[in-house]
Amino acid sequence: QNRFVSSIKLIPVRPQASPGHVLSLKSLPNLLIPALAVVHAKEKIQFFQTETFHKVGIGLCFYKMIWGKEKIMSVIAFKDFCVATHNTPVYVCLFFLAASYTDSSDDETSPRDKQQKNSKGNGDFCIKNIKQADFGRREIEIAEQEMPALMALRKRAQGEKPLAGAKVVGCTHITAQTAVLMETLSALGAQCRWAACNIYSTQNEVAAALAEGGFSVFAWKGESEDDFWWCIDRCVNVEGWQPNMILDDGGDLTHWIYKKYPNMFKKIKGIVEESVTGVHRLYQLSKAGKLCVPAMNVNDSVTKQKFDNLYCCRESILDGLKRTTDVMFGGKQVVVCGYGEVGKGCCAALKAMDSDCTVSHGSPMDGFRLVKLNEVIRQVDIVITCTGNKNVVVREYLDRMKNGCIVCNMGHSNTEIDVASLRTPELTWERVRSQVDHVIWPDGKRIVLLAEGRLLNLSCSTVPTFVLSITATTQALALIELYNAPEGRYKQDVYLLPKKMDEYVASLHLPTFDAHLTELSDEQAKYLGLNKNGPFKPNYYRYENTSTQPCMSSLSPAHVPLGFHRIVFSLKPISNWFNMSI
Repeated sequence: QNRFVSSIKLIPVRPQASPGHVLSLKSLPNLLIPALAVVHAKEKIQFFQTETFHKVGIGLCFYKMIWGKEKIMSVIAFKDFCVATHNTPVYVCLFFLAASYTDSSDDETSPRDKQQKNSKGNGDFCIKNIKQADFGRREIEIAEQEMPALMALRKRAQGEKPLAGAKVVGCTHITAQTAVLMETLSALGAQCRWAACNIYSTQNEVAAALAEGGFSVFAWKGESEDDFWWCIDRCVNVEGWQPNMILDDGGDLTHWIYKKYPNMFKKIKGIVEESVTGVHRLYQLSKAGKLCVPAMNVNDSVTKQKFDNLYCCRESILDGLKRTTDVMFGGKQVVVCGYGEVGKGCCAALKAMDSDCTVSHGSPMDGFRLVKLNEVIRQVDIVITCTGNKNVVVREYLDRMKNGCIVCNMGHSNTEIDVASLRTPELTWERVRSQVDHVIWPDGKRIVLLAEGRLLNLSCSTVPTFVLSITATTQALALIELYNAPEGRYKQDVYLLPKKMDEYVASLHLPTFDAHLTELSDEQAKYLGLNKNGPFKPNYYRYENTSTQPCMSSLSPAHVPLGFHRIVFSLKPISNWFNMSI
């Protein structure tokens, strides 16, 4: 329900079930998203009583669906359970969904303890299940249809390889959209090794497809903290291969190399950072004089701010909340902490659903009431953090929340909500469904914590592929720019993207909307002092209507230097990839 089904496959189970027979899904091969249906040719369908399933802790989800001439009347869309049937033919029904729900936390064997190889005998990867590769390939092919700019870069790469010789180590969310980016980088000439920046956001089937395609991927959904750092280390610490470019999301990869392998920076040409959290960490290194290589701040590019941060969050916040809690938004009191582009997207979506939305740490100019979180915390129904800061929702606020309050994070790091303070003996944690925990106080009060305070949309739902196409293209072009820059062009500092690059990314996506730009006349271009082919705005022009701080929230830490880094631009990109007419 509420999900796209791309295909259905019925697999008969032999022998035919006899009365009282117990069928275990664990015994069946190649299960991706298992769902079981008992189908009889005469549409006579029988299950044992519901209590049979409750004994193994499984809830039931019944709905109707037509497949060919047979009716699947009852579907149990859960994993690792047994079902008893009467004397009817039994089929396992595999639903290949557009949205991945490959939960790996229930599997007993850690991927680190498995020895897996792809069809070519290569085993330089660590994922959940290589047998899911075919399903992952379908996910990637679907994503390609909504990522026109990356596909355009691949066509251009047929004549030249601007990343030939590049060895890119990446740490981002491993999704179908990221897979399209990785395969594009490979088409541009780069070698890639990849880990996940979030322990819950990996699509296991996509990781399998990448591993089958020869990529060195180290990630699976439901990693432990130790697994997380182990995967990053496996990407970096490999004999005979040393990275010369870093693509990061959150700064964890950069931090790990700086901490464990600082000598690697001697051969690294640059860092491309996507998130506000990672950008903050880069500015800290720069201020302390410890930044060893040039870095590109993708987060503050116009395309990232105005599309990814705003539109992506506007659509995915509702999706994530609905899938995890089934909450009705109308009339709910919601407080959004942070009012950068992410916060604006969340507020716009919730307001459209008739929620009573207020804003903490923001501006009242868009019609949202500005409040202090500690003054309204007792009566709110939903708390959403999107600041890029830490300790926004502390234990004191969590103690004062009312029973049933939903708490989630739309920023990057899991430090915005003080989840660590909830792991105490007096509080009880109850996992009610995937990525949903009830934290119960001694008096019986409980709050609903989503994704353990990590990124809601990528942990609990999905995000619009087209929006991610814009960000991924920006990342690819930033890598091209830094990799091809001659020595000395960029110093050991944090740079914003050239305006020309932003406009080029935008131009690659215009045909999708059948949009056409009006060309300036010679007289108009001369009057504005611009080149007819762009860039169309001077470097000091601010597209944002927020503060001039290099982050998406007014909750900017004091250590982030203001002003100087906002004007560090490359006036003219070194690569001729951006010198074409827009």
